[in-house]
Amino acid sequence: MKVVIITFLLVSFLLSSSFEPTAAGSSFCDSKCGARCAKAAVQDRCLKYCGICCEKCKCVPSGTYGNKHECPCYRDLKNAKGKPKCP
Repeated sequence: MKVVIITFLLVSFLLSSSFEPTAAGSSFCDSKCGARCAKAAVQDRCLKYCGICCEKCKCVPSGTYGNKHECPCYRDLKNAKGKPKCP
């Protein structure tokens, strides 16, 4: 019985600690990507890929288009076809 309780507590601790940084990072990315994708024709797709790039690079270029020189990681991410991944 003690093993079950200890395992449960350990798993609970690991799960709770793994969600905290993501929540803090996603509010940054949500606000930056919201501004970046404000004028996008397909906003849901723009927000999805911007969010992926933001989480990976920890930055999003200013404005709604261009300015990718501000964030080289964001600029240099490519999709499977070799085209820019980030909007």
